[in-house]
Amino acid sequence: MAKDQVTKGGLASSVKESLIGVFRGTGDVSGAIIDAVSGTVTRTIKGTNAVGQELIGLLRDTARGTVQAAVDVGSDVGSAAKGAMIGVIRGTKDVSIEAIVAIRETAGAAVKGTAEVGGDVGAAAKGAVEGAIIGARDIAITAEEAANAAAKGALEAAGDVGGTAGGEVRDALKGTIGGVKVVVKEPFRSDQDEVSSRN
Repeated sequence: MAKDQVTKGGLASSVKESLIGVFRGTGDVSGAIIDAVSGTVTRTIKGTNAVGQELIGLLRDTARGTVQAAVDVGSDVGSAAKGAMIGVIRGTKDVSIEAIVAIRETAGAAVKGTAEVGGDVGAAAKGAVEGAIIGARDIAITAEEAANAAAKGALEAAGDVGGTAGGEVRDALKGTIGGVKVVVKEPFRSDQDEVSSRN
């Protein structure tokens, strides 16, 4: 993939188009998503030598394209977000990006991408957290750290989306997911709001 396609957001469309075929043409959608996303991330990083913000943009576009493909064909957006997260973790494990950052950004992009096409943002957030928990097995962070990074990214994105997205994501992430207690913090509330809500 050419470097200008990555920087202009062409990757999201490319991922979306290729995954629409995956959703329609395979029985093992989850495995196919993981393989497709991991392969796309790995090839694009090698082809562009993406680092820093460019690499984060690549991860966002990949997650966004994945969830949007799922919504377009009526597939489960939660499973798509989960597969995208696992694929991103696997695709970036040999690259110089902090795992927590990759997880947070991928979860946020999954939520925003889902919101852009009117999908279920709560399902996308929960799927991203599930994927982070599974993906943590392949990298040097705990399942709890991965889950909380994904939850933080999803909640921040929901705050950016606005409307009912924050409540939908918060509700979807309450409790235990994949055997891990997720700590839901509201990053889009100011400290002043928290102080006044206690009084």
